[in-house]
Amino acid sequence: MRVDGREIPVTGNLLQPLIRRTSDIVRVVLAALWVAVVIAASLITRPEWLALERSVSNIVGFLNPDQSNLVYLVYGTAILALPFAILIELIITRQWKLLAGYAAAGVGALLLLSITGTGLSAPKWHLQVPDRLDTFLSQFLDDPRWIAMLAAMLTVSSPWLPTRPRRWLWVLLLAFAPIHLVVSTVVPARAMFGLAVGWLVGAVIVLAVGTPALEVPLEAAVRVLAKRGHTVTGFTVVHPAGRGPLVLAAAIAGPERELIIELYGKNQRSFGALRQLWRWLTFRTSETAALHGSMHRVVEHRALMAIAVGDLGLASCTPVGVAALSRGWVLFAHTKPRGTSITELPSDVLPEVWRAVDALHRGQIAHGDLRPTDIRIENGATIFSGFGSAEFGASEAQLQSDIAQLLVSTTAVFGKESAVRAAIDVLGEQRVLTAASRLTKSAIPTGIRKAIPEWKAALASAREEVRKQTGQDRIEAEQITRFSRNQIIQLVLLIGLVYVAYPFISAVPTFFTQLKTANWWWAVLGLAVSALTYVGAAAALWACASRAVSFRNLLIMQIANTFAATTTPARVGGLALSVRFLQKGGIGAVRATAAVALQQAVQVITHISLLVVFSIAAGTSTDLSHFVPDATVLYLLAGVGVGIVGTFMFVPKLRRWLNTSVRPQLQEVLAELVDLARDPKRFSVIILGCAAITLGLAGALWASVAAFGGGTTFITVTIVTMIGGTLASAAPTPGGVGAVEAALIGGLAAFGLAAGVAVPSVLLYRVLTCWLPVFCGWPTMRWLAAKDLI
Repeated sequence: MRVDGREIPVTGNLLQPLIRRTSDIVRVVLAALWVAVVIAASLITRPEWLALERSVSNIVGFLNPDQSNLVYLVYGTAILALPFAILIELIITRQWKLLAGYAAAGVGALLLLSITGTGLSAPKWHLQVPDRLDTFLSQFLDDPRWIAMLAAMLTVSSPWLPTRPRRWLWVLLLAFAPIHLVVSTVVPARAMFGLAVGWLVGAVIVLAVGTPALEVPLEAAVRVLAKRGHTVTGFTVVHPAGRGPLVLAAAIAGPERELIIELYGKNQRSFGALRQLWRWLTFRTSETAALHGSMHRVVEHRALMAIAVGDLGLASCTPVGVAALSRGWVLFAHTKPRGTSITELPSDVLPEVWRAVDALHRGQIAHGDLRPTDIRIENGATIFSGFGSAEFGASEAQLQSDIAQLLVSTTAVFGKESAVRAAIDVLGEQRVLTAASRLTKSAIPTGIRKAIPEWKAALASAREEVRKQTGQDRIEAEQITRFSRNQIIQLVLLIGLVYVAYPFISAVPTFFTQLKTANWWWAVLGLAVSALTYVGAAAALWACASRAVSFRNLLIMQIANTFAATTTPARVGGLALSVRFLQKGGIGAVRATAAVALQQAVQVITHISLLVVFSIAAGTSTDLSHFVPDATVLYLLAGVGVGIVGTFMFVPKLRRWLNTSVRPQLQEVLAELVDLARDPKRFSVIILGCAAITLGLAGALWASVAAFGGGTTFITVTIVTMIGGTLASAAPTPGGVGAVEAALIGGLAAFGLAAGVAVPSVLLYRVLTCWLPVFCGWPTMRWLAAKDLI
């Protein structure tokens, strides 16, 4: 590189990687989303858009036919000349290398929209001007291929064009929509599609070939440093541009000998803006600093923080200058960090490190990103570098985050015991304990997680060591984000509940009409009988857990369990909630899982036993063939089962999963079954509890049928409940919604119950056993979470 007659060598690659060109990637994503929106609007809501366009056109279409024709002619001529105007502008600005991208964008967009089911369809543009000029121009103005070609060419050329011509060319291209409205015609959907496709094609080519923002203005940087008395003799790339700045080591002819140059471009600006927006959306206000309006303000803030820390005698580098360069780049120059990183020193330095952080906090400064490499020791004193996340006048939350970050960094370097002991000795037990609540993934910046390979182990070790040295039973995690994981899960469950409840809600008007004829005393009886299922489920799980948890709380948990089970497929949410409740009650994870699995195993055995008993009691006069699948279906199910077994036998990962995860729990369940055989009292409680679940649901359905005057026997309803419920349990819908109703209605109809009675009876049964408990389960689950029971 030659600057002002001097040859300055540059060592290293200055080009930013393709995957780190944030601005260009965002452009491609937005273009793809716009294509999707145009397609969706055209296919789904096109009639509504046409009506809206006609309405707007009637309002703004104030021109008479002659005036409208004149406007159309003028604009059509401009659109026809637009690609040549772009080409002339590129030639004037001597962008010779861009001509290939310009041509590729135009040809690519043209070919993409020429693809049809039978091959390529050539444009039917007749260059001979007919008697009516508007007819000649309309073949270009309304052709999506011409619009796409213009959009692609202009997108590729825009970064290289001067600002004013670029703006006018885009205004001219995008004006076709208002022009159509003014001349009282509807905007063609194909033209909007052409615009979207052209923008996408151009954005992809821009991402591939780059923009002027990738050209690093090192000549301007050399001149800026020369004005400050630093003559640059060479550059060496220390860290290529990516999410962070382009970092170079500049050799200086002077007393400093070397400066560190950080260069921030448009891609860093885009990534920084997205990161600020994401943190603002996801983190609480007290956890984030004020938003910066520009990249220059961000770099300026970093330099000012280095000066502020330097005034406390705790900065390892001194700012030299901040300057705005050409093509949107910003320069930040500072001296080379002094001292030795703590990664190369013994643990004896830990007390001094914590005292330095304490001094930083007394000055109301939070560092915000305490990586091990940014903590240095010089002549026994601790100094810091890397002030990109530092804040002056920091909040208490930010100061606590500093302590948590330093606990993780020092634990990773020196070990958990010495790191935590030094922190407690310097800061006091209470400050360290308070900060330890922030030892979570959300509170640890990305920079620290990348700088420490085993950061998860260091974080867990630091939290456990703080708990041990402070004598606490457990350390509650502080909520850093706006929404906790539990809140997000509950929101998803609520959305799932609304989704699965929609079919029921749509049938509510008819159902309410039929309720006028119902006998409400039978409905009350059905509700009371269904309540027995919660007692039975609680008793069975209580006995499976060897009576190690509170029966009262377990009974309350069954109500919340209904909500969790209904809003997840195959009732997996209810099983997970039961395991979580047992763990919170002091039972280990393996033991809790085994207890829930034991209850489910006994439930299946009891269910099958009751089915056999009631089928025999029903007698030979009852036709149960309605519930027996066809032989082909049975063979198919058997084949699928054999295939699954074979897959688990021959795939090593699945076989290893069976041995390491499933086998221990299966052995635990089998051992529990053996113990149950030796404990008749406990065994009886579990059997009776599981039987109460099945018989309680059957009793609720029988009472619902009786409420509408049905004459089906309890034995028949029990068979329908067990067989229909079993078949519907395989349904992938949350809570079996739709499948349960269909199976029960079909089962009752198979036993001769009229559809006019079967349909409202099943809906009433679902209200009593599903929907009422679900709406009670939501607040119950929140209450259990507030009491730390789940």
